[in-house]
Amino acid sequence: MTDTTDQPLAPVARASRFLAAEARWSWLEIAFWIAAFGLAFVFRSNHLLFAEIAILALFAVSLDLILGYAGIVSLGHAAFFGLGAYTVGIMARSGWGDPLTGLVAAGVTAGILGFLTSFLVLRGSDLTRLMITLGVASLLHETANKLDWLTGGADGLQGMMVGPVLGHFSFDLYGTTAYVYALSVLFVVVLGLRVLVHSPFGHALRAIRDNPLRARAIGIPVSRRLIAAYTLAAVIAGFAGALLAQTSAFASLDVLEFHRSADVMLVLVIGGSGRLYGGILGAIVFRLAQDGIANITPQYWQFWIGLGLVALVLLGRDRLEIVGRRLVGRVLPWLVGEEKAR
Repeated sequence: MTDTTDQPLAPVARASRFLAAEARWSWLEIAFWIAAFGLAFVFRSNHLLFAEIAILALFAVSLDLILGYAGIVSLGHAAFFGLGAYTVGIMARSGWGDPLTGLVAAGVTAGILGFLTSFLVLRGSDLTRLMITLGVASLLHETANKLDWLTGGADGLQGMMVGPVLGHFSFDLYGTTAYVYALSVLFVVVLGLRVLVHSPFGHALRAIRDNPLRARAIGIPVSRRLIAAYTLAAVIAGFAGALLAQTSAFASLDVLEFHRSADVMLVLVIGGSGRLYGGILGAIVFRLAQDGIANITPQYWQFWIGLGLVALVLLGRDRLEIVGRRLVGRVLPWLVGEEKAR
């Protein structure tokens, strides 16, 4: 007689093996992080730029969690970014300049705001969510402008004294400490998100994104999952804002401006949403293109950025990837042949 006691466990075992295989590190990921941390020892004059890229990538990853995985469209994600920046700024100006405790405080503050506003975001369609998120960011911007005795208003926070990281690594003029600090936070967050998005929770978010009605019908608590994802995204965005304020020792109304939300949305358009590394890749391309074009044509760099985005949308990211692979396939053998000839 066949023993059937273990048969119900077979689907669970297959699901566990699938999740484990999906979460396995690839050699490309490992090489990417080794190269990223290796940049701390070279190109010292560009470390400030690298730090900005790491912070933008962290901000993009936070938006990708709700847009690419949960399907929540937001045009006011800068509210959490700016709140995190002002939190550490006010703490530093008050005499509490420890970076790590300030980082945690910024994440908690932004997470509280994300949790409170998540109940509003869950109501209505995508258009309603767009207007709600934009409205929340606008309200926070105007509040920061009115409370100039606390935030500095249009002049920004003055007199921020940020202490050394871990009590030993002070922020230098070249930005080496800022880059390693920002990259380390990005790495830790990505480590956590890799586990999250490849877990049953992450697959539940994808199911909700694809078909909320079907997800609710099969027993997924849709509202609770979306609230948790939105709150976590707010925490990560608060981290990004805190890093910007700590590495620049300055916070102003600019951290709450609409262009912050628009830029991070463009980053995901470039890199792709729902890919985890799409936000990081998009941040690298966007910031390097912005810096390079601004050096060539300081007056018209926005025109060329806009033209590139239009070309990306018209051609499609998939077509560009195919073209890139074909170019690599043709150029690489030619380079190898040249090397052999030498």
